[in-house]
Amino acid sequence: MGTISEKILSAHAGKEVRAGDICIVPVDFMMSQDGTTGLTIKAFKQMEAARIANPKKYAIVIDHNSPSPMESVSNIHKEMREFADQQGSLIYDVGEGVCHQLLPERGHVLPGNVVIGGDSHTCTYGALNVFATGVGSTDLAAALVTGQIWFRVPSTIKFVYDGTLPAGTYSKDVILHMCKTLTARGATYKALEIYGSVIDAMSVDARMTISNMVVEVGAKVGLMACDGRVRDYIRQRTNAPFKGVEASGSAIYDRVIREDLSELPPQIAKPHQVDNVVDVDKVAGTELDQVFIGTCTNGRLEDLKIAAEVLAGKHIARGLRLIVAPASRNVLLDAMREGYIDKLVRAGATVIAPSCGPCVGTCNGVPSDAETVLSTANRNFKGRMGNTKAEIYLSSPATAAYSAMLGHIADVREVQK
Repeated sequence: MGTISEKILSAHAGKEVRAGDICIVPVDFMMSQDGTTGLTIKAFKQMEAARIANPKKYAIVIDHNSPSPMESVSNIHKEMREFADQQGSLIYDVGEGVCHQLLPERGHVLPGNVVIGGDSHTCTYGALNVFATGVGSTDLAAALVTGQIWFRVPSTIKFVYDGTLPAGTYSKDVILHMCKTLTARGATYKALEIYGSVIDAMSVDARMTISNMVVEVGAKVGLMACDGRVRDYIRQRTNAPFKGVEASGSAIYDRVIREDLSELPPQIAKPHQVDNVVDVDKVAGTELDQVFIGTCTNGRLEDLKIAAEVLAGKHIARGLRLIVAPASRNVLLDAMREGYIDKLVRAGATVIAPSCGPCVGTCNGVPSDAETVLSTANRNFKGRMGNTKAEIYLSSPATAAYSAMLGHIADVREVQK
């Protein structure tokens, strides 16, 4: 019948739709965060709407400026809390964590769902076989009122990543490699389907890192299969029924890209574009002022475990700052229970509240002029972390932790054989 996107949208539209068709579909879950909810509420009021169609299918998350760094933001947070209270919607307040960790973690998104969010990295849930994408605040407000949204059905690029990742190379390196392959506009309004033995071997945490960043190549969604790992992940978080969606054998793709990643080295995105990617040896030795481990890309438990294991019994370089932001309160509690936080703090890390943290440059960890940062975030645009005169490199948590120990960008394969 078609690609995963075509099948999910067809099921929701109640008729068969193909790439290029326009369809109106019911939305299974919606989300907005403190950078977009204010605009969503404004649009909602301009539509003269009184009530949200499905309050329990909408979550407001305070994560981008958490805790609030200034009066104006505090006023927005107050408006968000009042709106959630008036409408009876869900709200995750300061310290609960990042929206893209919370929705899967709390069982709000299920395989085969259509999910929209007022944040471009809503595509993260594609790792759970969800047609999930970011939308503008006006479109989100309209969906809150009607319970529906329209889409042009995207065509699909299929990736098959085979082989076994070598030691020192992780899912973040895979998605940075994809960014280099496709470039920042190489998949504009496309759906991606991502398969292969490399993906099969990954945890759900690791897969979410890849789906999270497909928007950096312009993609609408980044979908993976609903396999045993995904089913186990969902069943541990909700009793709600679900059914995965598979592409048909006759599905038509724009193109199919097959690669063996058995020799892929750790990857680094250089300033100031996510697709400006090179092998780590090309930038090894670049002096660092700050390292950041966290965000909706790499702040999950597995990421903190990897960083803690690299830094266990070691200490970060003199004069360097290492900031760690767990992706949620539950991740923080689990990391404390497993001893990861203890290892990171003893190594010199500063652990901040579960939040987006320095990623967007709104409250914590803004670099100064001419400083160089290595981050596990998803973007390194000029000014992304709050200073247009700083330079941001992107890497995996393992590379970030090892580089923090040495004080410069380094190849973690030196200690991970």
